[in-house]
Amino acid sequence: MKNLWILTEERPKKQSLEKILDYFAGYQSIAYKGGDLWICPLLNSEKCFDFTYEVKGFNSPKVEHVYIKTISGSSSFVDYLLYYQEEQPTTQDTPLLAIEETKTDDSESRNTGVYQRATKFVVLNFFYPHTKCVMLYSLHVEQKKNPTDTYIFGTRMLSTLGVDIIGKKLDKELYKPFSTIEELIATKQLVSKPKSQTNVPVEIEQYDDSISVSGRLYKDDRLAHDPSIGTLSLICATLRKLGWDKDIVITRHGLSQKHVVGNNKFLQIADKLHLSLQGLALSPCNLPDSYWHYEIKGEKLGTIFIHTVVENLTSSFSVFDNHAGCEKSYFKTADGVHIPLEKYVDRGLYKAGDKSKRLAIPDLVLIDIDSKESITIEGKTFANRLKGIEELKLYDSFEAMYLDKYYPHYAHKRTVVLYGSNNDSVIEVEIGFLLNQDGKMVLGINAPTIFITAIKNLMAYWN
Repeated sequence: MKNLWILTEERPKKQSLEKILDYFAGYQSIAYKGGDLWICPLLNSEKCFDFTYEVKGFNSPKVEHVYIKTISGSSSFVDYLLYYQEEQPTTQDTPLLAIEETKTDDSESRNTGVYQRATKFVVLNFFYPHTKCVMLYSLHVEQKKNPTDTYIFGTRMLSTLGVDIIGKKLDKELYKPFSTIEELIATKQLVSKPKSQTNVPVEIEQYDDSISVSGRLYKDDRLAHDPSIGTLSLICATLRKLGWDKDIVITRHGLSQKHVVGNNKFLQIADKLHLSLQGLALSPCNLPDSYWHYEIKGEKLGTIFIHTVVENLTSSFSVFDNHAGCEKSYFKTADGVHIPLEKYVDRGLYKAGDKSKRLAIPDLVLIDIDSKESITIEGKTFANRLKGIEELKLYDSFEAMYLDKYYPHYAHKRTVVLYGSNNDSVIEVEIGFLLNQDGKMVLGINAPTIFITAIKNLMAYWN
């Protein structure tokens, strides 16, 4: 029988998995019985973590196990790859589904919710042209009732590329795919232009032998303008999908020749879609040899592990997470309200040059409801453990602005969670947990009570 393998850079969330598994079952016409999902780390014969999680609570006669593995992308990478096969996937296998998840609605950001995510689908198609793409909205805010023209235009282009949208209520007629290049261009002309004089409006002009698309790509003396990269990538990919096989020229980009070097993601896209930048010469820019690799080095292996065992094997939970390379969550108040974090302790002073006024944020915050304790966590590799201990000192403002305000009756504790090395002990009292490279789970001298309880419960489950 086949297994379902979910490969991800993200910390697996039960609410997201419910939607992903439901979509998978519908896509494959598979019957299943769903229950309360929980995520269980697998242990080997030595009682060490096998670097694989199993999702419990999804029961189908067509799926033997649902496994999760942590990976990292080598380019602009989607959040989840799903493989429906017996054996653990390799980079040569073709995923059944590619899913990008966002918590951002049009009411918060038009660019983040569509355009910056779109780059990932464009790049994925170069590696896996036959993989079904899905945009998953996991909203914690109310969906905007009257979407902007910018959002509608972007979503229609995603639909044209064959991307399914789940997690939002969409009017199929309003978001229907474009059928012709002329329709796409005419629709873009109706979208309002930016009010700021410093912004370059995205405009599409069609000629007999070329199409020009304007958009600023210059930022901080390099090719790094993510909103425009996403917008231009999506427009150009859609033009190619609709059959335009002649020149596409990017104009008003703001770049000079020195900026178009290396393997920048937009240069990779330009090479594959045969785009040119007005006034500049582009050299061939190759994609990486593989789209992803199994993660074996990163600090998030430790923080995601402790996050997962605490939430799935105790009654405690996280109120904020920002695992390395993963999407930053909202902060969850004691009333269950999700709020975005401020960027600054004092925005005015920061803009005036005091860089210490940028808010330092941790990698994870857990709430131990039994011990009435919050645990603010800094994640690091074992080699960088001393740096992690130093960074614990930076969270006074975070605690004052969020934990003191929303969890005033909790004691606040800070600790470091590590990954790596073959050490089987830690001596620094500030280190609460180490997951070493062999999967051994090492509790610190002064480990938070919830860490001890979670590991104890995990061991008891497998015993």
